Amino acid sequence: MDETLLRALTPAVIGVLVHRGADFAAAEDAMQDALVEALRVWPGNPPRDPKGWLVAVAWRKFVDAARAGTSRRRREVLVEGQPSPVPGAAADDTLQLYFLCAHPSLTPASAVALTLRAVGGLTTRQIAQAYLVPEATMAQRISRAKRTVAGVRFNQPGDVATVLRVLYLVFNEGYSGDVDLAAEAIRLTRQVAAMTNHEEVAGLLALMLLHHARRPARTRSDGSLVPLAEQDRSLWDTRMIAEGVDVLQAALNRDRLGEFQAQAAIAALHADAQTAEETDWVQIVEWYDELVRLTGSPVARLNRAVAVGEADGPRAGLAALAELDPALPRYNAVAAYLHERDGDPVTAARLYAGAARLASSVAERDYLTRQAARLNAQHIQLGP
Repeated sequence: MDETLLRALTPAVIGVLVHRGADFAAAEDAMQDALVEALRVWPGNPPRDPKGWLVAVAWRKFVDAARAGTSRRRREVLVEGQPSPVPGAAADDTLQLYFLCAHPSLTPASAVALTLRAVGGLTTRQIAQAYLVPEATMAQRISRAKRTVAGVRFNQPGDVATVLRVLYLVFNEGYSGDVDLAAEAIRLTRQVAAMTNHEEVAGLLALMLLHHARRPARTRSDGSLVPLAEQDRSLWDTRMIAEGVDVLQAALNRDRLGEFQAQAAIAALHADAQTAEETDWVQIVEWYDELVRLTGSPVARLNRAVAVGEADGPRAGLAALAELDPALPRYNAVAAYLHERDGDPVTAARLYAGAARLASSVAERDYLTRQAARLNAQHIQLGP
């Protein structure tokens, strides 16, 4: 049984059902029933046309459920009587499903869960494990999301930017449970890229590839974080980097710069450096200027302060940092790093300790705590 194939076919099949008139919740339920049937039948009798088989079975399941639930209004729908999709309709149906799962009426958490279930083909249990919540909690979240979009009908193009935001959220969840969400996000983004000719879709795919290529070097065997400057770059996936750069270059050539393309350009400059010392920080600052112009994001401004500190010295970085709100996530960590580079280990140690208390993960907390302890130990050895 090829589970990868089943997951890849899931959004296309649901899209066909929605295109034929099923509402989203009913189409998704019918698809799940068809997957159960496939797990029972396929090992001994695999179909020649897996997608066609799933469409036929899922539609039959939908019709059976509709007949059972709507005895007041008799419906006669025959699977054989359904029109075949017009050329290109399969891709359009699948893309529409992405738009539906990323509908603005959904919270980000619900949109991510629904995307993983309906488009990614993951089970509720797998999604719950990935988010470290009880399966019942995730089932309720998905059910609420399905009810929210049950009556939505598209009479205008969906918002690609919203879809990309959802996929970016999936990617940033990384890995937990038995599902690698970063790899899943790359797979889904590739799918969207194959259905659209949108430069920001390509920009997001490039960004994911370039970040994911560095993953083997990001943590030690004990799970502790390795900062970018200390990573063993021989562990980076050079083929994935090359693909990311190629995808990015093709997007940039269209001369319609967007947020994800700018972020990917920054990631490409990091990937291009053979050593941390060879990083082109001046050009990275220029790309952060573009990113700030495009988004006005405080997080982009915070990261720009780090880049300015590398390009023009820690005092310049601290000056850029002084313009930002100290309540920003990671503000203390950035300030600590710049103060240490500026020769003020006492202030840096205090800021590292404060950053550790605000860390969003155990690995990040432990790293920042070690940084504070290292500077405090040096101060004790050197004396006041």
